[in-house]
Amino acid sequence: MKNGLEDVIAAETQLSDVDGEAGRLIIRGVSLDHLVADGTYEGVAALLLDGLMERSFNEAELRDWLAQARAGVFDHIKAADAALLALPPVDAMRALIARLPDGEDFDTALSLLAAPAVFLPAVLRLQRGKKPIAPDASLPQAADILRMLTGKLPTREQTAALDAYLVTISDHGLNASTFASRVIASTQAGLTSSVLAALSALKGPLHGGAPGPVLDMLDAIGTAENAYPWLGEALDRGERLMGFGHRIYRVRDPRADALKGALRPLISTGQVNSARGALAEAVEAAALAILKVRKPNRPLDVNVEFYTALLLETLGFPREAFTGVFAIGRTVGWLAHAREQALDGRLIRPRSVYIGPLPAAA
Repeated sequence: MKNGLEDVIAAETQLSDVDGEAGRLIIRGVSLDHLVADGTYEGVAALLLDGLMERSFNEAELRDWLAQARAGVFDHIKAADAALLALPPVDAMRALIARLPDGEDFDTALSLLAAPAVFLPAVLRLQRGKKPIAPDASLPQAADILRMLTGKLPTREQTAALDAYLVTISDHGLNASTFASRVIASTQAGLTSSVLAALSALKGPLHGGAPGPVLDMLDAIGTAENAYPWLGEALDRGERLMGFGHRIYRVRDPRADALKGALRPLISTGQVNSARGALAEAVEAAALAILKVRKPNRPLDVNVEFYTALLLETLGFPREAFTGVFAIGRTVGWLAHAREQALDGRLIRPRSVYIGPLPAAA
């Protein structure tokens, strides 16, 4: 028995391989560094879903169908009443997704790919007293998300940065939310049920809730000069340094480098607050230096959350919405795993070891 199923193999998959020792992520046979270089959300979605649906398609076709699906799910925004809008953004988004049909077909998958991209910007605007903005079918998903959020067409660099983020977090092995998706799919429930289960797992702070606190840490540190002493005091108090360390990776998280690279065009064109960017780099350097001294036997390096926080903040997302943005990108991975499980797997039914009291002898 292994508590937390540590190192237990529970599925065979063709979707992604996470090599924690080498610091490598492969998605459908393509390494992350190649995939993110000029990849788009539609491209990685077509890659992950290839052969798993009843319909074949290419990236261009998926882009058109996904644009139509965004228009189709927008009508559900009318259900966003005061009680729903009083919820945190990810909970409000989840409630709207629950309105979708629970099918197994490609049209259901398209709706689920479109839904978080439409619902999250709409919820954020409604919570600020603004009107939601309808999708634009002429735009790719990343650009349309930013337009629906801000009301302005994004720059090329902003669209590319969000595309890089969505590609980077599209799939990542058998993490908690993906495993939840596969468990539900193994019961032959619909794709919407799988996505809702995965989203519920994602919102837990031990899985998808860490990027926001990275910004809280940067705010508290304030200046580059304060980084080393602040981080040292945090470790003295037994606190975790947000954005450092990972359950799987024993070296630097390759997704961190992908997102740091996605920020460079925004920095070079003046679309990132220069002081904020400099502070993040100073905190990264100070954290790595102090962790090397304080915890020499533990492999603690930058993880995906550190530069996720700066990237999403730069693109205009409030920190309470970061888990929802993660869900926009990861939904395609959840769907691919759900379909793979439904097509090739069996009912997931592990055993437990009873350690409770025994009945009294007669």
